Amino acid sequence: MDRREFLTATGGVLVAGGSSVHAVRLLTTSSVSRTGAKGPATKRKWGMVINLNKCREDCTACLEACREENNVAFHGDSRWDVHWIRKVTVRSESAGQITEKQVLLLCNHCDRPPCAQVCPVQATYKRDDGIVIVDHHRCIGCRYCMIACPYNARYFNLKESEEWPNKEFPKRSHGVAEACTLCTHRLERNQQPACVETCARRGFGALTVGDLNDPESDVSKLIASHSTKRIREDLGTEPKVHYIGL
Repeated sequence: MDRREFLTATGGVLVAGGSSVHAVRLLTTSSVSRTGAKGPATKRKWGMVINLNKCREDCTACLEACREENNVAFHGDSRWDVHWIRKVTVRSESAGQITEKQVLLLCNHCDRPPCAQVCPVQATYKRDDGIVIVDHHRCIGCRYCMIACPYNARYFNLKESEEWPNKEFPKRSHGVAEACTLCTHRLERNQQPACVETCARRGFGALTVGDLNDPESDVSKLIASHSTKRIREDLGTEPKVHYIGL
C-alpha cells in the first residue's frame, strides 16, 4: 500500500509539527528493528567519533559534502532547508557553571531509537548494522519521529529542491521526514561517508566512522584511548555518535 492508498483508507492523518531548536542540553556524564531490511544481515555496528579539537569552527566542508552527495534540499530559506548535519550550540552544566560549545550534530543512530518507536507505520527502523533509516515509500508525513528525536536531528522535506547535484543518487522525496543515513550507499561500497572523506581530504580528520563491534576499528580505538561523551545519555537511547573534546 502506498502513501495515497493509506491516507484514503484511514481518512487522513493529523500532522504534528515542531520547530527546530539549535541548542541541546548535555549531561556531564560520559525499537523497532527490521531484520535484513535495506541491506544484508551483519554483526557490524556502525558508529561515529567526532573530535571537536580537530573541528574548525569556520569550516563547513562536511555540511556541503553531505548536501551534495545526498541531494539534501536547500533553498536558502530556513522554512524549507533540510540539514542532515549542522553546527549547533550545546550547553553543558557542571558545578553550577554553564558553558557553551559549537558542535556538529546529526542523527545519532541510537540503539534504542525513539523515532522508530513512535512511527505508526514502521517507516523508520534500525537496520541490523545499527543505522537508523527512513523508508520514504512508507512514511506518511505525520512527523511524530521529529517530535520524539531528542537531538532535533530530523527534518521534514516540505519542498522538493530544484537542484540535483548527485545524479547517481535519487532526489529527496518531499512530504516525508528524513535524517542522516551515514551514507549507507557509500558504506556498502566500502567507501567512507561524504562528510568523513571531505574532512580527511582537508587534513583535519575530525570525523571517523567505523565498526563499534570491532575492537581494532579506528572508532573503537578512539573511544578506548580518549574520554568521550555522548549527548543525552541519560535518556537511555544509546546513541552511537561519540564526541572527543565536548
